[in-house]
Amino acid sequence: MRKEAAERPVPASPTDQLARIDLNLLVALDALLAEESVTAAAERLCLSGPAMSRTLGRIRRALGDPVLVRAGRQMVPTPRALAMRADVRRVLADARSLFAPAAPADPAVLERAFTLSAHDSAVLAFGAALLGRAAREAPGVTLRFLAEDAAGVPSLRDGPLDLEIGVIDRNEPEIRVEPLTTDRMVGVARPGHPLLDGPVTLRRYAAASHLLDSRRGRLSGPVDEALAAHGLRRRVAGTVPTLASALFVVAGSDAVGLVPERVGRPAADALGLVTFDIPLDLPPLAVSMAWHPRHEADTGHRWLRDIVRDTVRAVAPAHPES
Repeated sequence: MRKEAAERPVPASPTDQLARIDLNLLVALDALLAEESVTAAAERLCLSGPAMSRTLGRIRRALGDPVLVRAGRQMVPTPRALAMRADVRRVLADARSLFAPAAPADPAVLERAFTLSAHDSAVLAFGAALLGRAAREAPGVTLRFLAEDAAGVPSLRDGPLDLEIGVIDRNEPEIRVEPLTTDRMVGVARPGHPLLDGPVTLRRYAAASHLLDSRRGRLSGPVDEALAAHGLRRRVAGTVPTLASALFVVAGSDAVGLVPERVGRPAADALGLVTFDIPLDLPPLAVSMAWHPRHEADTGHRWLRDIVRDTVRAVAPAHPES
């Protein structure tokens, strides 16, 4: 009995199992899944092509999956590779965050690029002020603004996004959301538009030609719901993906548009457009900022949240009717 017990294999300890995990493979896998090319992934990681090919072979053996397969002159990820792409990016980001040095408390010596997602109305309203303050307080900081994702997929958790600014209507329990200000929608039209010749009544407003700005190309919204409650329906002549493009189209056409009053009116004024009250009871716009809790104690990120909060509230204080 003692001899059999001595010959029985001893299970590997968690420490031994962890020692066999090569985190460099995770870095390589992330590059391969992002580039979908051995050559491009090698260039991204400053490796030779043969070295990257050997690394791909090790990843294939470790996962028991080809990961990337050839399709004509290109390589495409396997279903399993597609399924794990977000997880690989998140795990790698968490690992980098764990071993990264803490950001200095003094923004004057901070060397960092922050990635922010915002509706272009927010960039038009706050972008210059944010860049100006960042340049004064933290000359080593770069603010990189990205357009809102047309698919509406959140990237605070799974992607490289540091901060999201706008109307945060998602309900993700792990995401931190802080209200910044409130706004309301107003109409916008070119000077001399026929709608502005008299009072903007419900029927005259509904009868006008309307242009929507929607990154998803939506043809209806809260205005249509409010008009339907009065038995009215408007004609949507078209949609454009951004507020800036909508304002230029409105400036050169008979279409009327919508802008957030505090956020969008400065851009409308710059183009010589006229804003007007809409004869509808529309819900207020709650502008917030959102971030992932992994940034909660990061002093650099805390500075970013401070300047965003101060700038938004200075440029666009909450609307009294909201």
